[in-house]
Order: sequence, then structure tokens, then C-alpha cells
Amino acid sequence: MSPSLSLHRLTSAAARMGEKAYQRRRRMATGAVGVLALMLGYHVVFGRNGLTAFQQKRMDTKSLDAQLGDLTKENERLHAHVERLKSDPNAIEHEAREELHYTRPGEVIYTLPVEPAKH
Repeated sequence: MSPSLSLHRLTSAAARMGEKAYQRRRRMATGAVGVLALMLGYHVVFGRNGLTAFQQKRMDTKSLDAQLGDLTKENERLHAHVERLKSDPNAIEHEAREELHYTRPGEVIYTLPVEPAKH
């Protein structure tokens, strides 16, 4: 066997081994990128600030906005009531009659008994 033929065989064998090693590294890199993409996707959906947490926070915001609206209306109603009590003698009289059970001279108030709560 001539030295050039054995050298050619050695170089072609080395080239094949290098190609196989390159293909193996390429498959491993592709697998690693795939696993990384799956982990990133999982984190985007289920992570601490992921889509599920974002959706829950969005629902919480809507609920809190509704509560804020209700409380704002209640606050406005109470503020208007306070203003009426400050300026309207009829409102003061009505409040005294309702809450404190005050009467005018000669009036009689009948109070009905309250039914006891059933358990």
C-alpha cells in the first residue's frame, strides 16, 4: 500500500469522524435550544409575572375598580346627607325622629316588637 493512499484513507476517516462529531454537537445544541425554549415558554405562561398572574391581576383590578366606584357613590351620598343635616332643619328633624325616636309634644309612637332571629 502506498503512503499517499493510506494518508488519503486517514484524512477521509478523520473527515468522517469530524462530520459525525459536528452532527452530534449540532443535535445537542438544537435539543438544548428546544429545552430552553420550552422552559422560557413555561415561565412566560406560569411564572411569577406570567400570563396567568397577569390575568389574575387584571381580574383583581376590575373587582377593585368596581368596589372603588361603589365606595365613591356611597361617599358622595353620605357627604350630601351631611350637607343636608348642616343646612336643612327638616332633615335634622327627620334624623332625630328616625334615629333617636324623638317626638313632638302630644305625639304617640307605637313600636312593634322585633321577631327574634331564627337559627
